[in-house]
Amino acid sequence: MASNELLDDVAATLAAIGGVDPAEVTPDRSLRDLDIDSMALVEIVVSLEDRFGLLIADDAWSQFTTVRDVLDHLERAGVGASGTTA
Repeated sequence: MASNELLDDVAATLAAIGGVDPAEVTPDRSLRDLDIDSMALVEIVVSLEDRFGLLIADDAWSQFTTVRDVLDHLERAGVGASGTTA
């Protein structure tokens, strides 16, 4: 999956669950600045797990502080061009 497509998917998830304006979602934005609290983050992680067919370990997602952290984790998990894991 192209990184722009992955960013768009993450932005859409943040918008749907956290009420974030997708235009404000950039890799360097902190989740805190986007008003994503720990409860919203749990919902976001579950949604991303469902979307991409993977499991994000608690110790991994608890370290997400920026959108880049989320993107990097998904890329390392092998999210492929079809929007699923490779």
